[in-house]
Amino acid sequence: MTVPPTVKAAVRCSCYKHAMPSLRQFAFVLAACALSAAAGAADIAAARREGELNLYTSMNANLVPQVKADFEKRYGVKVNVWRASSENVVQRVTSEARAGRFEADVVETNGPEMESVQREGLLRRIDSPLFAHLLPQAIFPHHEWVATRLIVFVQCYNTREVKRAQVPRSFDDLLDPRWKGRLAMEADDADWFQTVVTDMGEEKGLAYFRKLVATNGVSVRKGHAVLGELVNSGEIPFALDCYSYKAWGDRKKGAPVDWTSFGPLLARPNGGGVTRKAPHPNAALLFYEYLISDAQPLLAKLDLEPVDTRVKTELQGREVQFIDPRKVLQESAKWQKLYDEIIVKGARPR
Repeated sequence: MTVPPTVKAAVRCSCYKHAMPSLRQFAFVLAACALSAAAGAADIAAARREGELNLYTSMNANLVPQVKADFEKRYGVKVNVWRASSENVVQRVTSEARAGRFEADVVETNGPEMESVQREGLLRRIDSPLFAHLLPQAIFPHHEWVATRLIVFVQCYNTREVKRAQVPRSFDDLLDPRWKGRLAMEADDADWFQTVVTDMGEEKGLAYFRKLVATNGVSVRKGHAVLGELVNSGEIPFALDCYSYKAWGDRKKGAPVDWTSFGPLLARPNGGGVTRKAPHPNAALLFYEYLISDAQPLLAKLDLEPVDTRVKTELQGREVQFIDPRKVLQESAKWQKLYDEIIVKGARPR
C-alpha cells in the first residue's frame, strides 16, 4: 500500500513527536497537524471517492504521461490532462472562471503564468508541512502556488568545436573576436535576459548586449530543443541560454555537448496550485502534495530540476538564483520589447 504524502508529513509533524501512530490514533494526529498545516491535509480516501482530477498543464508532452501514470499507480485516482502552452493554460482557466465554469482542479505551468492565475484570485492558499523540505525560494508569500520544478538556464557548447581551455568564464569573455559568428540565443527568453541585465545593472547590461550583437553577432533560433540540437551538431558552437535538462540528457546519450554557467545558475520556477473552486478538491490537494513529494525523484530522473532539497541532482552545492516570476509578470512588456529590439532584430542573418 502506498503511503500518501500527507500521511508521511503528519507523522513528521511537530504536533506528533512520538512513534508511528496506530490506525485509530491516525485520524487524531492528522486532524491536529492540519491545524498547523492549514489547508495542506490531503485525504487519500476522499480523493479516491472523487476518483479523478482535471490537470491543466504546459509540461513537456513526453513527460506528462509518466507523471500521470506514476500518480495513478500510487493512488488509484485518474488524472484527466489538458495540455497546452503556458499562455493557453492561463487563457483557458481564466476564461472558464469568468464564464462561471470551474473545471480545472490543478494548474501547473511556468512561474509568471502561475502568478497571473494567482492574481486573478483563482488559486487556494495551502500551507503544507511538506514545505519544510523544499528550497526556500520555492515557497511564495501568498502560498497560493508553489514551485514544483525548475527550468535551469546554462551556457552550452559543442565539445568538438570548443575545447575545454577555450570555454569562456564570463559574459565579457564572449566579446573576444574568436567568438564572432559562433554564438546563438533562443528567440523567446526575455525573462532570462531581464534577470541577467538587471544583475549587471540595467544600463551596463543593455550596453553589453548591444555591443555583443554589434561586434560578434548572435544567431537567434526558435525553440530550446532546436537550439540544443544545433549545438549538438556543431552548427552552433556556443549558446548563451540553453535548458540544462536538454544538455544533460543529450550528453548522457553521447552527444558532444557540455555546459558552464556565468555566475549563479538562473532558474525559472514552474509551479502548481489548486483552484479555489476545484470540482475534485481532495484529489486536487493529493496531486499537489504528490508534486512536491513523491514526484520529485521522478522529475529528477526525467532530467528536470526538483525543488525538494533531499533529492540529489547535478546542481547540488551550486548557487541557484530564481528568476522572479512577479517581476517578470509586472515588467514583461518592457523586457520583451528590449529583447526583440536588441537580440532578435539585431541578430546576424542566417
